[in-house]
Amino acid sequence: MKVLIIEDDRKTASFVEKGMKEAGMVVDVCHDGHEGLDQALVHDYDVAVIDVMLPGLDGLSVVEAMRAEEVSTPVLILSAKRSVSDRIEGLKKGGDDYMVKPFSFSELLARVEALVRRRLRVEGEARNPGSTILRFEGVELDPWKREVRRDGQVMSLHTREFTLLEYLMRNAGRVVSKTSILEHVYDYSFDPQTNVVDVLVCRLRNKLDKKFERKLLHTVRGVGYVLKSG
Repeated sequence: MKVLIIEDDRKTASFVEKGMKEAGMVVDVCHDGHEGLDQALVHDYDVAVIDVMLPGLDGLSVVEAMRAEEVSTPVLILSAKRSVSDRIEGLKKGGDDYMVKPFSFSELLARVEALVRRRLRVEGEARNPGSTILRFEGVELDPWKREVRRDGQVMSLHTREFTLLEYLMRNAGRVVSKTSILEHVYDYSFDPQTNVVDVLVCRLRNKLDKKFERKLLHTVRGVGYVLKSG
Protein backbone atom coordinates (compact mmCIF):
# COMPACT_ATOMS: atom_id res chain seq x y z
CA MET A 1 0.00 0.00 0.00
CA LYS A 2 1.35 3.42 -0.96
CA VAL A 3 0.36 6.41 1.18
CA LEU A 4 0.76 10.16 0.71
CA ILE A 5 0.96 12.26 3.89
CA ILE A 6 0.60 16.05 3.55
CA GLU A 7 1.25 17.53 6.98
CA ASP A 8 3.24 20.66 7.87
CA ASP A 9 3.81 19.68 11.50
CA ARG A 10 7.00 17.67 11.06
CA LYS A 11 6.67 15.90 14.40
CA THR A 12 3.17 14.66 13.56
CA ALA A 13 4.22 13.73 10.01
CA SER A 14 7.23 11.77 11.29
CA PHE A 15 5.09 9.97 13.88
CA VAL A 16 2.51 8.90 11.30
CA GLU A 17 5.16 7.99 8.72
CA LYS A 18 7.02 5.78 11.19
CA GLY A 19 3.87 3.96 12.25
CA MET A 20 2.71 3.35 8.70
CA LYS A 21 6.09 2.05 7.60
CA GLU A 22 6.09 -0.34 10.55
CA ALA A 23 2.70 -1.54 9.25
CA GLY A 24 4.35 -2.41 5.93
CA MET A 25 3.23 0.63 3.95
CA VAL A 26 5.23 2.74 1.50
CA VAL A 27 5.00 6.40 2.50
CA ASP A 28 5.70 9.76 0.85
CA VAL A 29 5.61 12.88 3.03
CA CYS A 30 5.10 16.52 1.98
CA HIS A 31 5.02 19.55 4.28
CA ASP A 32 3.52 22.07 1.84
CA GLY A 33 0.17 22.16 0.04
CA HIS A 34 1.55 22.90 -3.42
CA GLU A 35 4.19 20.16 -3.14
CA GLY A 36 1.59 17.71 -1.85
CA LEU A 37 -0.79 18.48 -4.71
CA ASP A 38 2.00 17.96 -7.25
CA GLN A 39 2.72 14.54 -5.73
CA ALA A 40 -0.97 13.58 -5.69
CA LEU A 41 -1.40 14.49 -9.35
CA VAL A 42 1.77 12.79 -10.60
CA HIS A 43 1.90 9.57 -8.57
CA ASP A 44 -0.60 6.81 -7.93
CA TYR A 45 -1.43 6.45 -4.22
CA ASP A 46 -3.75 4.04 -2.47
CA VAL A 47 -4.73 6.71 0.06
CA ALA A 48 -3.78 10.25 1.12
CA VAL A 49 -3.77 11.74 4.63
CA ILE A 50 -4.07 15.53 4.35
CA ASP A 51 -3.96 18.18 7.05
CA VAL A 52 -6.24 21.20 6.61
CA MET A 53 -3.87 23.97 7.76
CA LEU A 54 -0.97 23.86 5.30
CA PRO A 55 1.45 26.52 4.00
CA GLY A 56 1.15 27.49 0.36
CA LEU A 57 -2.18 25.81 -0.30
CA ASP A 58 -4.61 24.67 2.37
CA GLY A 59 -5.63 21.03 2.61
CA LEU A 60 -9.21 21.46 1.46
CA SER A 61 -8.00 23.29 -1.65
CA VAL A 62 -5.60 20.41 -2.30
CA VAL A 63 -8.49 17.94 -2.13
CA GLU A 64 -10.65 20.12 -4.37
CA ALA A 65 -7.88 20.36 -6.95
CA MET A 66 -7.37 16.58 -6.85
CA ARG A 67 -11.05 15.95 -7.51
CA ALA A 68 -11.11 18.59 -10.26
CA GLU A 69 -8.33 16.61 -11.98
CA GLU A 70 -10.34 13.39 -11.45
CA VAL A 71 -7.85 11.92 -8.99
CA SER A 72 -9.91 9.35 -7.10
CA THR A 73 -7.36 8.57 -4.36
CA PRO A 74 -9.26 8.18 -1.05
CA VAL A 75 -8.52 11.11 1.27
CA LEU A 76 -8.52 11.18 5.07
CA ILE A 77 -8.62 14.80 6.27
CA LEU A 78 -6.85 15.75 9.50
CA SER A 79 -7.86 18.92 11.32
CA ALA A 80 -7.88 20.60 14.70
CA LYS A 81 -11.34 21.92 13.78
CA ARG A 82 -13.94 19.71 15.38
CA SER A 83 -17.34 21.24 14.68
CA VAL A 84 -19.96 19.38 12.66
CA SER A 85 -19.92 22.13 10.04
CA ASP A 86 -16.15 21.77 9.61
CA ARG A 87 -16.51 18.02 9.07
CA ILE A 88 -19.32 18.51 6.59
CA GLU A 89 -17.24 21.04 4.65
CA GLY A 90 -14.30 18.64 4.51
CA LEU A 91 -16.46 15.86 3.11
CA LYS A 92 -18.18 18.15 0.64
CA LYS A 93 -14.80 19.33 -0.68
CA GLY A 94 -14.02 15.74 -1.64
CA GLY A 95 -12.67 14.11 1.51
CA ASP A 96 -13.67 10.52 2.25
CA ASP A 97 -13.14 10.64 6.02
CA TYR A 98 -12.34 13.26 8.67
CA MET A 99 -10.32 12.94 11.88
CA VAL A 100 -9.85 15.56 14.57
CA LYS A 101 -6.46 16.24 16.18
CA PRO A 102 -5.16 15.00 18.52
CA PHE A 103 -5.81 11.46 17.34
CA SER A 104 -4.97 7.86 18.15
CA PHE A 105 -2.58 6.38 15.60
CA SER A 106 -4.28 2.98 15.82
CA GLU A 107 -7.59 4.61 14.88
CA LEU A 108 -5.91 6.55 12.05
CA LEU A 109 -4.39 3.34 10.71
CA ALA A 110 -7.73 1.52 10.93
CA ARG A 111 -9.49 4.32 9.05
CA VAL A 112 -6.81 4.41 6.35
CA GLU A 113 -7.10 0.66 5.87
CA ALA A 114 -10.91 0.92 5.75
CA LEU A 115 -10.70 3.58 3.00
CA VAL A 116 -8.39 1.43 0.90
CA ARG A 117 -10.50 -1.66 1.54
CA ARG A 118 -13.57 0.22 0.35
CA ARG A 119 -11.78 1.32 -2.83
CA LEU A 120 -10.51 -2.20 -3.50
CA ARG A 121 -14.01 -3.56 -2.98
CA VAL A 122 -15.48 -1.15 -5.52
CA GLU A 123 -12.73 -1.86 -8.06
CA GLY A 124 -12.79 -5.58 -7.36
CA GLU A 125 -16.54 -5.89 -7.75
CA ALA A 126 -16.33 -4.17 -11.12
CA ARG A 127 -14.08 -7.02 -12.26
CA ASN A 128 -15.15 -9.84 -9.98
CA PRO A 129 -18.29 -9.20 -7.88
CA GLY A 130 -17.90 -9.88 -4.15
CA SER A 131 -14.11 -10.17 -4.08
CA THR A 132 -11.14 -7.95 -3.21
CA ILE A 133 -8.64 -10.82 -3.47
CA LEU A 134 -6.13 -10.44 -6.31
CA ARG A 135 -5.98 -13.48 -8.61
CA PHE A 136 -3.66 -14.39 -11.46
CA GLU A 137 -3.03 -17.81 -13.02
CA GLY A 138 -3.62 -19.80 -9.83
CA VAL A 139 -2.05 -17.20 -7.52
CA GLU A 140 -4.35 -15.65 -4.91
CA LEU A 141 -3.23 -12.67 -2.82
CA ASP A 142 -5.30 -11.25 0.02
CA PRO A 143 -4.01 -7.71 0.76
CA TRP A 144 -5.69 -7.55 4.16
CA LYS A 145 -4.97 -10.97 5.60
CA ARG A 146 -1.54 -10.72 3.91
CA GLU A 147 -1.88 -14.26 2.64
CA VAL A 148 -0.67 -15.71 -0.66
CA ARG A 149 -1.49 -19.06 -2.22
CA ARG A 150 -0.53 -20.66 -5.49
CA ASP A 151 -2.66 -23.58 -6.62
CA GLY A 152 -3.91 -23.80 -3.05
CA GLN A 153 -0.43 -23.95 -1.51
CA VAL A 154 0.32 -21.29 1.12
CA MET A 155 3.41 -19.19 0.40
CA SER A 156 5.37 -17.48 3.18
CA LEU A 157 6.59 -14.08 1.98
CA HIS A 158 8.53 -11.37 3.77
CA THR A 159 7.05 -7.85 3.74
CA ARG A 160 8.91 -6.55 0.67
CA GLU A 161 8.34 -9.79 -1.25
CA PHE A 162 4.61 -9.51 -0.53
CA THR A 163 4.57 -5.83 -1.56
CA LEU A 164 6.41 -6.63 -4.80
CA LEU A 165 4.05 -9.48 -5.67
CA GLU A 166 1.01 -7.29 -4.95
CA TYR A 167 2.43 -4.57 -7.21
CA LEU A 168 3.15 -7.06 -10.00
CA MET A 169 -0.31 -8.61 -9.70
CA ARG A 170 -1.95 -5.19 -9.94
CA ASN A 171 0.04 -4.72 -13.14
CA ALA A 172 -0.19 -8.30 -14.47
CA GLY A 173 0.79 -8.53 -18.12
CA ARG A 174 2.49 -5.13 -17.99
CA VAL A 175 6.26 -4.72 -17.77
CA VAL A 176 7.29 -2.70 -14.70
CA SER A 177 10.70 -1.06 -14.55
CA LYS A 178 13.26 -1.30 -11.74
CA THR A 179 12.72 2.39 -11.03
CA SER A 180 9.00 1.81 -10.64
CA ILE A 181 9.62 -1.10 -8.28
CA LEU A 182 12.01 1.00 -6.19
CA GLU A 183 9.37 3.71 -5.93
CA HIS A 184 6.51 1.40 -4.97
CA VAL A 185 8.35 -1.13 -2.80
CA TYR A 186 11.22 0.76 -1.19
CA ASP A 187 9.80 4.30 -0.86
CA TYR A 188 13.04 6.05 -1.80
CA SER A 189 15.60 6.20 -4.57
CA PHE A 190 18.63 3.96 -4.81
CA ASP A 191 21.69 4.26 -6.99
CA PRO A 192 20.45 3.07 -10.42
CA GLN A 193 23.35 0.62 -10.50
CA THR A 194 22.25 -1.15 -7.32
CA ASN A 195 21.09 -4.76 -7.60
CA VAL A 196 18.60 -4.56 -4.72
CA VAL A 197 15.64 -5.07 -7.08
CA ASP A 198 17.30 -8.03 -8.80
CA VAL A 199 17.91 -9.65 -5.42
CA LEU A 200 14.32 -9.08 -4.31
CA VAL A 201 12.91 -10.42 -7.58
CA CYS A 202 15.16 -13.47 -7.31
CA ARG A 203 13.89 -14.19 -3.79
CA LEU A 204 10.27 -13.82 -4.88
CA ARG A 205 10.80 -15.95 -7.99
CA ASN A 206 12.26 -18.78 -5.90
CA LYS A 207 9.13 -18.82 -3.75
CA LEU A 208 6.61 -18.18 -6.53
CA ASP A 209 7.94 -20.32 -9.39
CA LYS A 210 10.60 -22.77 -8.22
CA LYS A 211 8.22 -25.61 -7.31
CA PHE A 212 5.96 -25.13 -10.31
CA GLU A 213 6.39 -26.13 -13.93
CA ARG A 214 4.67 -23.03 -15.26
CA LYS A 215 6.74 -19.90 -14.61
CA LEU A 216 4.99 -16.60 -14.00
CA LEU A 217 7.65 -14.03 -13.08
CA HIS A 218 9.71 -13.07 -16.13
CA THR A 219 12.62 -10.73 -16.78
CA VAL A 220 12.45 -8.41 -19.77
CA ARG A 221 16.12 -7.68 -20.27
CA GLY A 222 16.98 -4.01 -20.17
CA VAL A 223 13.39 -3.04 -19.32
CA GLY A 224 12.14 -4.66 -16.13
CA TYR A 225 9.90 -7.50 -14.97
CA VAL A 226 6.47 -8.81 -15.80
CA LEU A 227 3.99 -11.26 -14.34
CA LYS A 228 2.57 -13.32 -17.18
CA SER A 229 1.67 -16.86 -18.13
CA GLY A 230 4.28 -18.73 -20.14
